[in-house]
Amino acid sequence: MSWRMPPESAPHERTWMAFPRAGVTLGDDVASAEEAYATWTAVAHAVAEFEPVTMLVDPSERERAARMLGDQIAQVEVPLDDFWVRDFGPTFVVDDERPGALGAVDWIFNGWGAPAWSTWQHDREIAHFVSAQVGAELISSVLVNEGGAIHVDGAGTVLVTETVQLDPGRNPYADKARVEAELARTLGTEHVVWLPRGLTRDYEDFGTRGHVDMVATIPSPGRLLLHMQLNSAHPDFEVTRDLKAFLHTQTDAAGRPFEIIELPAPDTLRDEEGFVDWSYVNHLVVNGGVIACGYGEEKADARAAAILAEAYPGRRIVTIDARPILARGGGIHCITQQQPAVGA
Repeated sequence: MSWRMPPESAPHERTWMAFPRAGVTLGDDVASAEEAYATWTAVAHAVAEFEPVTMLVDPSERERAARMLGDQIAQVEVPLDDFWVRDFGPTFVVDDERPGALGAVDWIFNGWGAPAWSTWQHDREIAHFVSAQVGAELISSVLVNEGGAIHVDGAGTVLVTETVQLDPGRNPYADKARVEAELARTLGTEHVVWLPRGLTRDYEDFGTRGHVDMVATIPSPGRLLLHMQLNSAHPDFEVTRDLKAFLHTQTDAAGRPFEIIELPAPDTLRDEEGFVDWSYVNHLVVNGGVIACGYGEEKADARAAAILAEAYPGRRIVTIDARPILARGGGIHCITQQQPAVGA
């Protein structure tokens, strides 16, 4: 097989999501839980303006999901532990030699490196479940990995982070060569760019230890969108400065130096938990549009939307207040997973 992960900007068949359910990251009170339900619902309806959405729903949330999502969002019942489908769901791939063939990479999922607070007995089965729903060929991987830990350009390049794929809690016996070989087998990549780390907050208890989709993405081959913290009072000021310097030394699979487009962080530095990781890089590209994170800062949100509009010409930018998602450990990209369209 010659599997290849298409870029997120390639045409989609649909987007997959998972509806929130009771658990560690939902919230401790009714108001907090309702905030999560409302935000996930808002993202689903925003995506549905551009392409079909299928929502995975835990049996405990069947009635609430039906009431909030309505008939516009397809709903499939399946037991869940959490609702970050980018990470525990399948990574879809295509086979250019077999038009119409769809593959689903089933990474090993252990709750982001087996932290004490996480459970994953249901989530680890979701890739297998979803692949069966859509008739995809299941591609079992030996790598502990998550969908938010990779970004591809569809032309041989993949971005990863040393602190994720080489995390002792995930892959204690792996080295770069083994990871690169597995990514080549499952995603069809030829060149791996190893970012040294992710954002500061991502190394706290509920973090992923450096998911790349909070830091950088590839809107088109040869170009990078890079999160930049411009305030020196935030620890990510040095982190993003160093990442930019590092990426200036890198090339893509075709040997081109990257054109780096800065996506400045909003002005807010802290919330009640500490320094924020609010990032506009964590957006979802959909058919004809981009679903972008907003942070209640009119000027910063508008600046980010303009940069995204330039990076993805011809697409409509829709901004959703993502603060309730970021407060729970991720962004819009983290709660969605695209299924590429395949040729007939």
